[in-house]
Amino acid sequence: MESVFKGKVAIVTGGATGIGRETAIAFGREGARVLVADLDMDRAEETARRIRDDGNEAMAIRTDVSSDEDVRSMVDRCVEVFGGLDVAFNNAGIEGKPAPTHECSEEGWDRTISINLKGTWLCMRHEIPRMLERGGGAIVNMASVAGLVGFRDMPAYVASKHGVLGLTKVAALELARKNIRVNAVCPGAIRTEMLERFAGGSAKALADMEEDELMGRFGTPGEVAEAVLFLASEKASFITGHPLVVDGGTVAE
Repeated sequence: MESVFKGKVAIVTGGATGIGRETAIAFGREGARVLVADLDMDRAEETARRIRDDGNEAMAIRTDVSSDEDVRSMVDRCVEVFGGLDVAFNNAGIEGKPAPTHECSEEGWDRTISINLKGTWLCMRHEIPRMLERGGGAIVNMASVAGLVGFRDMPAYVASKHGVLGLTKVAALELARKNIRVNAVCPGAIRTEMLERFAGGSAKALADMEEDELMGRFGTPGEVAEAVLFLASEKASFITGHPLVVDGGTVAE
């Protein structure tokens, strides 16, 4: 059976760990040549190595998605090495330091918005022209259930993810007749390093959070990766501008 992304080129930002790593590996498994971008070059290279060990093509590049120069270089390098760009998973992001709205620091606000929202825009800004050169493509942006509902003590994160969904819809409208689909994935509580940080490194707090989940467990990075691959594939050929929720029922409560 032919691999879903055979002959395609994919960029995954934030590909060093968690959802980004699992998605990059999944793209490689399905035949894509994958550029893994992250600030953590050691772990990004580990992701790329795992893809290569499976017999597929991959490379890692250090990228700060809040830097226009870095993002431009990332996309240019992808085209230089792999010959083009067909798929992008704009996943890089941070949770920021929890604090009530009136206690959120300006520095924390700016950093979270710069990476999560501006970073997503910068990636699309440079990815879209390259996809147009190829005659089309698919973009999946990392949002969150925090892009659909509010959460206490996370004003910058929630604002950034609401912004990502708005940005996704705008780009989808603009590109609908140019053969580029733009969607977003909205994970709930997924067992990642980010979730562990949010729990303050407390095993009990993490266990209590998991017990409170509607399905009685956290999601896995692999479950989100499957959703991303679906949105990026021809199986989702009539889907654009859509926030796909992968949350075990959180927003249904």
